[in-house]
Amino acid sequence: MSAVLPGFRLDLGGLDTRPAQVWGGVRLVPLVRPEPIADLRLHRELYEEEYTGVPVGRRTSYHSYIPHGFVADWTRDGTPAAAYGTRLDAPAGSACAAGVPPERIRVRAPRRLAKRESRTRLRFLPLHLALEGYLALHFGGPSVAWEQWSERALRHGLSPRAEEAYAGDQVRGLADALRVFELHPGQCGLVVYVADALAAAFVVPHPDDYRALHRTLLLDLYGELIHHYALLSAPVPDFRADLRAAGPIGSTADLRAAVEGQERAWAAFHDRTMAGDLLDASYRAREVRRLGRFTLARFLPEFKPRRENHIGEAITDEHGRTAYLKTFRLSEPQVRRGHLLDRLAAHDWHLPSAAAALGLTEAQLGVRLEGAGFGALLRRDVLDGHRRAARG
Repeated sequence: MSAVLPGFRLDLGGLDTRPAQVWGGVRLVPLVRPEPIADLRLHRELYEEEYTGVPVGRRTSYHSYIPHGFVADWTRDGTPAAAYGTRLDAPAGSACAAGVPPERIRVRAPRRLAKRESRTRLRFLPLHLALEGYLALHFGGPSVAWEQWSERALRHGLSPRAEEAYAGDQVRGLADALRVFELHPGQCGLVVYVADALAAAFVVPHPDDYRALHRTLLLDLYGELIHHYALLSAPVPDFRADLRAAGPIGSTADLRAAVEGQERAWAAFHDRTMAGDLLDASYRAREVRRLGRFTLARFLPEFKPRRENHIGEAITDEHGRTAYLKTFRLSEPQVRRGHLLDRLAAHDWHLPSAAAALGLTEAQLGVRLEGAGFGALLRRDVLDGHRRAARG
């Protein structure tokens, strides 16, 4: 059983926020490491089919959109690690020797979403760790055989569960934004905003890793909310620095100091305001794997309705600082589903108690469960009674 990490928070210490880049309704905020993490490296690995199934246990498989995987390499003594796939030389006459990298790499689909390949190498499916954690939320269903629950709910729980998402290349403007803007020296991450709603955060240990993985943001998954914002939003305004606020500028040193002051002000505004809901939240995290001095974990929010809620996965060092991060913003219906499941589980799936805690009648809770897609968990006669009571 993987360990629970209480009070988990995202710590972006060691990453500096750079001025935003705007393309239409998309705002990209680069994250730069003055000191890269050298003893952990990430590499992308392609799969033969984007829509495939991954066996995760006996008679159990995970089916989803899986365009690629990540391979994490680390060292035990803190010495620099090379990204998986690095070659020092190549046989004469080969495509690699001619400077032509292979277009695709043939690999077997991993048996688990995070599988150790060797003592210092782990293969995992980016973002799917986080989505698996959300889909598995209270997956077993009712813990007590209350009379309101159907036989299916008691026998099979919430199986199967599925959620819909959009690939990054379906988010209007994202592909152009990633193509147009140049990478900063030392860039190791990016925060993506669509219509100034935080869509995703992506962080890696080393600038070389980021250069190789920058375009994978188009293969990631984005929620329905972000897709709709991209379609409907107008261009967002760019933030222009006002150097006059720093006072009179009479020399190059004054100009440099004014520019640095504006950069600090922008970074503080971004970290405290624009990304505040992501960075200030407390998450429920579960350890997936240990990677030497690093820990791979996935996290869930507290599912507060009408608030910004993110799920994600992170690799943190022994001090809790983030080496790798990938997040997914939940839509409001997804937040409501998580909130309902949390409240039911907190009251042992007893409908009257859960309804009282939510300030609802039992009939109102039953109708809300049906609206969230959980109506099949209730007995048909019980659900019909809740509908009649709600109409009355």
